Amino acid sequence: MCLCGGLAEDNARIILLAVVLAAYMLAGAALFQRLESDLEIRQAAEFWRVYHAFRRHHLRGSPLALQRLHELLYTYGNASATGIINKRRRWDFPGSFHFVGTIVSTIGYGSTAPQTTAGKAAVVLYGFFGCSGGILFFNLFLERIITFLAWILRSWHIRRLRRRLRKTTLASRRVSKSVNAQKRSSLPDILDDDDHVDLDQWKPSVYGVMLYLSAVSCIIACCAAALYASLEGWDYFDALYFAFISFTTIGLGDFVSTQKPNYPHVHWYRFANFIFLVVGCCCIYSLLNVTSIVIKQGLNYVIHKLQYGNRDVAAPYLPRRQSSISTVYYSKRRSTRFVGRDSVRAEDNLETPRRMSGELISMKDFLSANKVSLAVMQKQLYDAAQKQRGGGSLAATPNHQMLKPGAVGPLAIASEKFESKSTINR
Repeated sequence: MCLCGGLAEDNARIILLAVVLAAYMLAGAALFQRLESDLEIRQAAEFWRVYHAFRRHHLRGSPLALQRLHELLYTYGNASATGIINKRRRWDFPGSFHFVGTIVSTIGYGSTAPQTTAGKAAVVLYGFFGCSGGILFFNLFLERIITFLAWILRSWHIRRLRRRLRKTTLASRRVSKSVNAQKRSSLPDILDDDDHVDLDQWKPSVYGVMLYLSAVSCIIACCAAALYASLEGWDYFDALYFAFISFTTIGLGDFVSTQKPNYPHVHWYRFANFIFLVVGCCCIYSLLNVTSIVIKQGLNYVIHKLQYGNRDVAAPYLPRRQSSISTVYYSKRRSTRFVGRDSVRAEDNLETPRRMSGELISMKDFLSANKVSLAVMQKQLYDAAQKQRGGGSLAATPNHQMLKPGAVGPLAIASEKFESKSTINR
């Protein structure tokens, strides 16, 4: 499918995202300028007031003393910034472990940095492999946490389905009690056979996964903030702000944990800090990737509106969601009619059942065109390298496995958990 002017859909999406991000950044710049500019001016004025007051009372007509004062301020500022004074040692083993943790997690507070040339060279090499391993760990965690949440939501889905089937069956028994007396002790076999009802047949909505990931991330951040507020002496909001900055790997460095010379139960605190940072970064990383799917959904919706306007056209970006019962029940009983509040007849086309007004749209149809495995990508890259070396031609690849934009990486990992098969027409 191409958009107006021959612009491909994937190219239109990235251009639209770039425009939205540029507008978002301009709005953010204006917001933070309004919020922080006045305080910056007041702090600068306060510093110069103190400086000139000290110079007026203690350094009258003494250029040498003024020079010494400037040297002292410069040296003190550097020592405070690098943590030489008023803070614990940076390069003992716990401090060094904290430093490499900020490298591997890509947080990078900036409170600790190598000063020697050898140390800077080591950061380049160590950081390359460390960041690669950290990103791989986050992606593997992303796969497992979403699979786990999908399993939980699937269990709840089956439980709700059983309740609805029981209610409907009992209601039908009361109406036709004499006619269906021989079936009184039985329920639909979907209640007793879960072998065909697994994650391959039912995938959760991205909104549900996003909700539970948000709840888990907030709980972890609040617990971590309580720990930091009590041991670091920060306000609770500042501690919560530090948790967010750390878990999202933004790492501004205005607040950094475990930097004081002494703590009560320091070893337990360092261990708890490490656990909170690892678990928090993993959960927020997963939440950010799931949120990016919702953003991509919005971009697809805008692209569709730009292309079709308000015309009543069946959009590939707005799939119709199957009902909870028809998705599972009619996969096993195609010939049986079961009329519920939000169900369709079995003889209808199950690929495009009607969608209730106001129902959230499942993400499995939005991103199914992006389905491709890392093995396919690696095979294509290997074949391309072999062809360039004269080692043969590229192997024929099915159309549904062609490498496409957005088909690999964390977005594809998350998308895989919300789709079952390709249904988008391009």
